[in-house]
Order: sequence, then C-alpha cells, then structure tokens
Amino acid sequence: MLELKDVHVYYEGIHALKGISLTVEEASIVTLIGANGAGKSTTLKAICNMVPYQGTISLRGQDLRNIKTHEIVRLGMTMVPEGRRIFTNLNVMENLLLGAYARTETKKVEEDLEWVFSLFPRLKERHKQQGGTLSGGEQQMLALGRALMSKPKLLLMDEPSLGLAPLLVQEIFKMIETIHKEKVTILLIEQNAHMALKVADYGYVLETGNVAIEGPGKELVDSPKVKEAYLGRQVEV
Repeated sequence: MLELKDVHVYYEGIHALKGISLTVEEASIVTLIGANGAGKSTTLKAICNMVPYQGTISLRGQDLRNIKTHEIVRLGMTMVPEGRRIFTNLNVMENLLLGAYARTETKKVEEDLEWVFSLFPRLKERHKQQGGTLSGGEQQMLALGRALMSKPKLLLMDEPSLGLAPLLVQEIFKMIETIHKEKVTILLIEQNAHMALKVADYGYVLETGNVAIEGPGKELVDSPKVKEAYLGRQVEV
C-alpha cells in the first residue's frame, strides 16, 4: 500500500534520513520505532509531503511527491499527529466533523460518526464539551476519532501513547487493534517499543536516520539488537 524507496531528508545541513526504504502492506500494522532523534517523525513528515525529500514515496503505486499535504487525505491516508493537535476551542462534535471535511456523502458521515462513538463512548458522553477541557487520554481519543472520520485506508499515528499514564497506554493500544480489525492499515510511530512490537505485523527500527533492523514484530520483541539500536536507552522488549 505504502512504499518508501531510498528516501533522504536534510534539515539545515543535517542528514536526518539517510536513504531509508520501507513497505506497509495493505491490512497490516507496521511500526517504526527508535530513540529520540532517530528520524521517526521526519519519516512521517516526508510521507505527508511536509518536508522536501529525495527518493520515492508512493501510495498504492501513486507518487506522492507533487500532491499537496491536504490533498493526500482524499487518497485515503490520514495522520494522527504527535501531541494530538485537536482544536481546543471547539467542542468534541465539531472536532470530529472537521475530520470529515473532504467528504460529501452525508449519510455515510453520520454512520461513521456513530461508529466512532461506539469505539469511544466517552466522546459521545462529552460531545458538547470543549476539546481543551478534556483529559489527555480523552484528547488522544478525539484525535483518533477525528482521523477516522476521514474514512482512511491508511492511518499514520505519531506517538499515540506519549504523555499518557500506563493504564491509558494499554487502552490506546487496544483501540489500535480494534481499528485495525475494521480493515484500516496502520503505520505506527512509537517510542514504547514493547507495546508497539506486540501489536505490529512488521517492524522497522531506526537508528540515526537508517533502518538498523527490520522483521516481524513478534521476532523483534525478543531481539537484543533492538535494545542496541536505542543507543543504550533502557527499553523493555
């Protein structure tokens, strides 16, 4: 579904991505893990055409280079950004409906709204509440729900567990698995290596802009090389 070939990104003279290649197969969960500064978020920005890059990035065989970021949504790809980035001055319902801005089929949008509320009952309970007054976990649910309202075939997730309490982290990962069962392909960028690899079909470990290790998620969970790729950072895998 998504393919990166020999992708390079430079930031003010810094070689942030050094020719990475990766594939996200349809109906799979693929995770990209690594230490801070490894290039995870830069990879997502390149995929969304938010930074200039060299190499090729294609979605279902279509080159994304000349497609504007906001138009990529119409191709079936949506991102849940790091830090949630919800509209804090709008209520929950308004945030969710903004996720469907590119859609015109009113009835299906209403059906998907009910589906999102079935996934996140708390959002339905708080549908009139301002986004900025929600808890951190609820804001992450709202960011996920807003992305799902675009009816994506491929969902990019940037650090969904960041800043959440352990119990909420487990809840978020259960939601990821539930969303995947609805035939949504997921590319998951995550610092929590253990949780990410447990749910992933396939994983890539980035180290200073390079793919250091790749393989099935279940195999990488038990790999001591994964810890090494974190440059000494203690990671429970």
